[in-house]
Amino acid sequence: MSKIDPTARIADGAVIGEGTEIGPFCIIGPNVVIGANCKLIGHVHVTAQTTIGDDCTIYPFASLGTPPQSLSYRGELTKLRIGSGCTIRESVTMNAGTVAGGGITTVGDRGYFMNCSHVGHDCHVGNDVIFATSATLGGHCEIGDFVFIGGLSAVHQFTRIGPQVMVGGVCGVRDDIIPFGLVNGQYAVLEGLNLIGMKRRKFTKQRLATVRGFYQKLFHGPGTFAERLEASRPLAGEDPAIAEILDFIGKGKRPLCLPAIAK
Repeated sequence: MSKIDPTARIADGAVIGEGTEIGPFCIIGPNVVIGANCKLIGHVHVTAQTTIGDDCTIYPFASLGTPPQSLSYRGELTKLRIGSGCTIRESVTMNAGTVAGGGITTVGDRGYFMNCSHVGHDCHVGNDVIFATSATLGGHCEIGDFVFIGGLSAVHQFTRIGPQVMVGGVCGVRDDIIPFGLVNGQYAVLEGLNLIGMKRRKFTKQRLATVRGFYQKLFHGPGTFAERLEASRPLAGEDPAIAEILDFIGKGKRPLCLPAIAK
């Protein structure tokens, strides 16, 4: 049985899952679906066609499904989909999508969103991500699984961040970041591989050595980056992570985040 505080406002048509607790002064719109065993602690605002998976905990003053911050928006009813097991801390904002961008913003399972972090319209965020305090996504970003974005870092609209990337704090991310990358700096530059994250994902010493060797050839070998990239393509069969990085680069439409000395 759901537990709803008498001060909360639940619009007709909203669906509240079994065992979910809606705390004081929450406002839930008519097109919202909240899964089972969630906890909205208080003063949470959920609107648009927002779906929240099971077992999520949402802290005060989070605002989910609010209109996209886009000049193209004309009041259409669009969607936000949040997976299960997420922790959404104080004053987090996640906007619904725009019609032009596909009409939906998606967030995967088990995400941890620290206070004041933001997911912009039409973003697609993977599973097991961590957004530190005030980490911010512009619209249309694509964020892979197991990504960590440091506090006060901002990601430019339409940017892709591959799986298992580590973004340092207070970074401006303007370019796509390869899977397993480690970036830092006022305007983020690639500093190497996220070796700690890779070890946590059970990469063996041999796999780490293979991928590090590939990274050195691609980003620090002789010749231009374009020449090194072409020469590295046959290495895709040496490890799935190498194939993933090369595939990510091949699908890019924006500039790639490179080391400061790469050319």
